Amino acid sequence: MEITDLKIRKMMTEGRLRAIVSITLDQMVAIHDIKVVQGEERLFVAMPSRKDESGVFRDVVHPISPEARQYLEECILGAYDRQLALQAAEAERTALTESADAAL
Repeated sequence: MEITDLKIRKMMTEGRLRAIVSITLDQMVAIHDIKVVQGEERLFVAMPSRKDESGVFRDVVHPISPEARQYLEECILGAYDRQLALQAAEAERTALTESADAAL
């Protein structure tokens, strides 16, 4: 199994939910609404879920093996970290540009 596409659909700063992600596996299967969540000790990946008749949330799709879960988490959290770094660099670049414009 290989993640052939990964898109961070939405980033958040408020609350525990940090991002909504979509992935494509082997250019064949898309999985949407994967969540990046801030836990007590670390970020983790929550697979798409829905509430059943008894009110319990059940994963719609999930990795079967620990190795598959680790692979998905590493790829998704790595992409999330890269997106955060890009946003920080863009904010810094904007601040420098505004500062330079104000000096003129």
